[in-house]
Amino acid sequence: MVRRSITDPVPGNAPPAAVRRLRYARRMAARDEDIAWFMELLAPVGRIAARGMFGGVGLYADGRIVGLAIEGTLYLKTDGLTRDAFAAAGGAPFVYAGKAKPITVSYWTPPEEAMDSPESMRPWALRALEAAQRAALAKPAKKRAKTSRAKPRTGPR
Repeated sequence: MVRRSITDPVPGNAPPAAVRRLRYARRMAARDEDIAWFMELLAPVGRIAARGMFGGVGLYADGRIVGLAIEGTLYLKTDGLTRDAFAAAGGAPFVYAGKAKPITVSYWTPPEEAMDSPESMRPWALRALEAAQRAALAKPAKKRAKTSRAKPRTGPR
């Protein structure tokens, strides 16, 4: 059996399953490299963690979701206070196909020049972190589940 690297060309006579596995491995390697770079870009705002979600990856800073990595594109969290800055810098919103119409969410691409280095990304990452913090403050506190307390028994046992 000949072992192939994910960078080798797909052989023309390879069985379809082998071709699919090789293409999948290439996509995953590229995806992992993208996510590692996005995490490095966002590092100036805190410890960054990545978690898979909905076919993409959520990027978290200090426990708050600040970005999405979807199909090799970084989208950062925005809100009413930061959205105009992203739009003015040439950013685009993340839009997905809903059942009836396209759905636009509060994640936008940062400007191209911000993708060059963590220092260039820092102001955009800070905006995303601040938007995530405001969103967390705006959510009502989770209600605690009611626990049933045993009523004291009265009378004979």
